[in-house]
Amino acid sequence: QVQLVESGGGLVQAGGSLRLSCAASGRTFSRYAMGWFRQAPGKEREFVASMGGIGSSTYYADSVKGRFTISRDNAENTAYLQMNSLKPEDTAVYYCAASRYLPARDYKAYNYWGQGTQVTVTS
Repeated sequence: QVQLVESGGGLVQAGGSLRLSCAASGRTFSRYAMGWFRQAPGKEREFVASMGGIGSSTYYADSVKGRFTISRDNAENTAYLQMNSLKPEDTAVYYCAASRYLPARDYKAYNYWGQGTQVTVTS
């Protein structure tokens, strides 16, 4: 079992930055691929970014590529999502998720989810 807790969301103006954190319980954090997803009101949950357990491979949605960076600190059991040049369309609840397998883009591949953190970007 892995428990995930996100933090770092908030209200920011367009062009600003936020860093989301995802703290994981357990001693096998490095074995899990980690992903970030987001869901805006009235929309489906969408893939944002993911990375493998050792962290050598990272993947991004086209909409965030070049602005967001996913990273992890396995010693601290924490994953991060650095978000720069934020846009109003980035407004959503952001979720981190852990997968026993590959750093997939499909949310169905993930076994554990955090409760989400709200990110609101004003114009």
